[in-house]
Amino acid sequence: MWMYLGLLAALFLGLHNLCKKHAVQGNEVFPVLLGTISSGFLLLLPFYFGSLFFKEYMVSIDFYITNIPLETHGFIAIKSAIMAASWVLAYQALKHLPITIVTPIRSAGPFFTFIGAITIYQEKPNSWQWIGFFLIIFSVILYSRIGKKEGIHFKRNKWIFAIVGATFLGASSGLYDKFLIQSLALNPQTLQFWFCFYTVLFLLIILTVTWFPYAEKRKAFTWRWTIPLVGILLQIADYFYFKALQDPDALIMLLSAIKRSQILIAVVVGGFIFKEQNKRKKLVPLAGIMLGVFLILYS
Repeated sequence: MWMYLGLLAALFLGLHNLCKKHAVQGNEVFPVLLGTISSGFLLLLPFYFGSLFFKEYMVSIDFYITNIPLETHGFIAIKSAIMAASWVLAYQALKHLPITIVTPIRSAGPFFTFIGAITIYQEKPNSWQWIGFFLIIFSVILYSRIGKKEGIHFKRNKWIFAIVGATFLGASSGLYDKFLIQSLALNPQTLQFWFCFYTVLFLLIILTVTWFPYAEKRKAFTWRWTIPLVGILLQIADYFYFKALQDPDALIMLLSAIKRSQILIAVVVGGFIFKEQNKRKKLVPLAGIMLGVFLILYS
């Protein structure tokens, strides 16, 4: 069941990426990011108040947000800091790079998770899983060669380094999720609510320094309907992902790879919506990534 929940998470993440590209294109990144996370927080806020005043009902529908100790709040705040940094880098990169370049690089996240799963959680991959993961990495290298044809030189483009950094931080957060869900026994909605709460606080601090004081930047921001939709889709995807992680048999390295199937939506659909270049050539490494994910699932 946890694999199917992972596929549902991938579906909503793919839709989330399309909306995110529309939201940041030619727009101020930081207020867009704050708007998306705030939308997710507002989506979860009724569940928090429902848990305060209608505990039995919220427990019955499995959306009760539990009371947690101060130490656990600290652990969640660490996750918020990691993901806030990852998103700041990823949104900036997405603003300046084609979605058909950004998404495949993000798809290398399972490789970092794979290494962490082996060293931290002692998850043991078999030979097919090794082949699948290295096939994903090889396919991302092919994307870099295609990217050069669009004037994007991976070694000299700072936004490439930004998306690689975002990918590494995102993978670190994924490994941390297993600790939060399984070791601290947090349910998905509790983790999601407090994660959004602390992330909004961190982003407000960042915007107080980088955006609010500058009138030109405030005027450059454009509100779009995709901004709240990004936050809503992300929370739905995270809910399915965290539900999958609740299963003690779930392997974080496999879940991370399954989530990468979102690339199918981003590259195929997104490439046509945003009229990006070399779509056919990008289908070759896309097939490599999908084959890598298939080998992991098959194994």
